Amino acid sequence: MDNETIQYDCFRGCVVSPDSETGEESCGYRAGCCKLSARNWLQGVEDGSCPDLFDVRFKNTRKGFYVNDSQQKINIGDFVIVEATTGHDLGIVTLSGPIVKKQMACKGIDPEHTEFKKIYRKAKSADIQKWREATAREQETMIKARKIATELGLDMKIGDVEFQGDGTKAIFYYIADGRVDFRQLIKVFAEEFRIRVEMKQIGARQEAGLIGGLGVCGRELCCANYITSFQSISTAAARCQDLSLNPQKLAGQCGKLKCCLNYEVANYLDAQSRLPKVQGPLEFEDGNAYLRKTDILREIMYFSYDRNADSDLYPLDAEEVREIIKMNREGRRPESLRTEPEPSLPEFVTSVGDDSISRFDSPKRKRSRGGRKRGGNAKRGGKGQKEPGNGAQ
Repeated sequence: MDNETIQYDCFRGCVVSPDSETGEESCGYRAGCCKLSARNWLQGVEDGSCPDLFDVRFKNTRKGFYVNDSQQKINIGDFVIVEATTGHDLGIVTLSGPIVKKQMACKGIDPEHTEFKKIYRKAKSADIQKWREATAREQETMIKARKIATELGLDMKIGDVEFQGDGTKAIFYYIADGRVDFRQLIKVFAEEFRIRVEMKQIGARQEAGLIGGLGVCGRELCCANYITSFQSISTAAARCQDLSLNPQKLAGQCGKLKCCLNYEVANYLDAQSRLPKVQGPLEFEDGNAYLRKTDILREIMYFSYDRNADSDLYPLDAEEVREIIKMNREGRRPESLRTEPEPSLPEFVTSVGDDSISRFDSPKRKRSRGGRKRGGNAKRGGKGQKEPGNGAQ
């Protein structure tokens, strides 16, 4: 099969390939091709807790839990027709078995007191063809919708369009700073596209996840790769990690604070809980030592006798600082900060060692000054003087 004829839809996690026998195109499930995919780490385990509940995925923006109300046997990767608010929709079954119960527990859904929408049946080839025709209109519809919104003078941006499986309804995802009155816009959309319209507002982080791109770390944006639920991020996450409060470095491509600021907050808070609170200088017999900086993860605090300079810093372990503070409260002073032993630091060994950064450069050939001078003199002497043998002849 020619790879050029295969079409991948990473927004929905499916692949379209031609059939070698009939020549017709067939649409199949491709695991791991969508950021909403979840690893089934309970595969092969059956406890009978959720036999009829399935995780059904649609576009990259949404998925849900549905109950199998039909008598058909449904497996992972099947295209199914599910219940919708109006009409019906088409989705892909991605999870089944006890892992579905774990996923619902993570999202706070109680299966005993929740009314789930139904899975009517498996999708037929005609349903999949109709669904593909509807989804093929999404890009063109989004471009036209942006032009209409601009003509109406609305302060908003259409970020994405998702068509329902039966092609009778579309969800328009828009970005706006404030409240937008789009009643007239819905009427124009309904007349222009001949569909039912649903408007959903998304934030700047969701928009960046839809567009995608690369971050300053060189990897794909987290919002486009795997983040589905966005948590609030504040400058307190940067403060507890002792980061510089520079808006240009802390902001991502969406203009908001980077999502990765929350990744290590728990580790820093745990390390800070073991650090003593230094509210004043440490008293020694040869003077007072002031806290200049702190290595939070290694739990090392650096002190200096000069409160305004970092020239001479003396590292102290957090436990040693706690003992010195206790001694100062009792009226005792250690001899000197200079006599304190340096804390044992973890050794970091790299595969290339601690060689120079220029170790891969080709060494330059050194030329001796004396040799060059002697060579020059010999040349000049041979040109200006006659050889003794020639003069005797």
